[in-house]
Amino acid sequence: IMSGDWSSDVCSSDLVFILINTYINGEWIRPVLKAYFVVVSAILSIIFISDLELYSYWGFRLDSTPFFYLKSPANAAASVPLSMMIILPIAMIICGVLYYEFLKLSICKVYRHVKNLVAAPLYYLLILGVLFVFIRGGVTVSTMNLGKVYFSPKQELNHAAINPAFSLMYSLTKTNDFAKEYRFYDEGTSLEYFTKLKDTNDNSLKPDSLSLLNTRRPNIVMIVLEGFSGTAIEPLGGEKGITPNLNSYFDEGVAFTNFYANSFRTDRGLVSILSGYPAQPNNSIMKYPAKVQSLPSITKSLRKNGYSTEFIYGGDADFTNMRGYFISAGMQKVIGDKDFPITDRLSKWGVNDGKMFEYVYDNIQNTPDKSKPFIKFFLTLSSHEPFEVPMSRHEDKYLNSLAYTDSCLGVFIDKMKMTEDWENTLVVILPDHAVKYPYNILNSDPERYHIPMVWIGGAVSEPRIISELGSQNDLAATLLAQLNIEHSEFDFSKDIMNPNNPKFAYFSFNNGIGMVTDTARFVFDCNADKIELKENDENHILENSVKAFVQELYNDLGRR
Repeated sequence: IMSGDWSSDVCSSDLVFILINTYINGEWIRPVLKAYFVVVSAILSIIFISDLELYSYWGFRLDSTPFFYLKSPANAAASVPLSMMIILPIAMIICGVLYYEFLKLSICKVYRHVKNLVAAPLYYLLILGVLFVFIRGGVTVSTMNLGKVYFSPKQELNHAAINPAFSLMYSLTKTNDFAKEYRFYDEGTSLEYFTKLKDTNDNSLKPDSLSLLNTRRPNIVMIVLEGFSGTAIEPLGGEKGITPNLNSYFDEGVAFTNFYANSFRTDRGLVSILSGYPAQPNNSIMKYPAKVQSLPSITKSLRKNGYSTEFIYGGDADFTNMRGYFISAGMQKVIGDKDFPITDRLSKWGVNDGKMFEYVYDNIQNTPDKSKPFIKFFLTLSSHEPFEVPMSRHEDKYLNSLAYTDSCLGVFIDKMKMTEDWENTLVVILPDHAVKYPYNILNSDPERYHIPMVWIGGAVSEPRIISELGSQNDLAATLLAQLNIEHSEFDFSKDIMNPNNPKFAYFSFNNGIGMVTDTARFVFDCNADKIELKENDENHILENSVKAFVQELYNDLGRR
């Protein structure tokens, strides 16, 4: 059984034409039906083949997510290998022809004109009613939804039962009235649970020994590494020898070893990092300009305290509304691929990381006003699909791309250490999200979101390992607290270093949410309305916490 049987939808449309033909008889119906079949076949073939390819990357069936990225088609296509750009259109054509022939044979060949003007409409309306029951998903209170076809403890088998055409339409019809989504509790109960998760905003409760920096106003270089998964980082228990430079920084800086990404896409991760705003399981706030301009951000807070701000990226800074978001977030300057000569834009995504790290280094050295502190926010791109980099060190293309970016990072840090600026510099290194590695890891597995975060530089007091739990949305409160800058406006961010704050990490995936603590883990699939993982949560504390966290997130999203 496939969720939302597309054949029922097509047949119901055909019956409307046939019913009209009862009263306006003629040969017009066959060419009309055939034209209709061509359109339907083309749409279905595009949906099904696209879903087949995207599932290998994302691990969930097709929804509205790709439409946002298609606003910049060149960047969306950059993720697709050249071979697939040839194979996929051919597959779509073949699939479309097969759909068309099936529909033509199954409907046009069996069609018979019913001449009785009284019996015909009754007969066809009866069939339409039966088809409507199938489309609706039965006659019970609940209507057809993705979770209805879930039948196995193995998520891949559940996904195999979903019709991607229905999944896409279901996603497109979801409301943008965010305050009505993810309703788990009454408002009073939800707020009660959420309040227990909030930052105390009282630095007087934090011992001075938990200060990580030796200065309150360091220059900050924030390096956001594209798609660096903890499962590929040796100090986090991942692959050995892939990122030797990043590995070494765990020993010489402040290493957060229990840190988690909020989501699986760059646009969601960037907002989590810079605005302390958790990623949403079914949406991206970055595509709502009116809402993102109301968000707090690290850069807005730093500008109020005398910092200059700059975003640097070797790719298209307009992709997924990044430019609009970063300007709203207080970036005084936004650097993108168009700021570099075309001879430097050699990768599918833009300027490779080797050139970009050189640019960032020169940019720092040529800062016009050295007396004013700055933050440079740099997003890498070479470790993005299709993982094509100018180096061949590992057979696996993803791991090889990580090794390349790590080598570029190592050169940059070594050069920075030779400058006078190093003593007053804080380099914050973390990924925008993780990647499905190993490739059979489930989206509902918390390890899928485990990522590194390391602070190095002369501004770091001493090397130390931070094992307290946190996630990307906690960076804002943690960093600003270290700088002694007020951060109470970051409602969903908590200072990891404050021992009086709750210790947990939140993450989300396609219509799913999860939370982990030192002793428990909980993951909930909202599509299936089903618990995917529950460990040591007999009293439902973690379940209540993550559901209330998301409910209050959507309350806030609706208010903005």
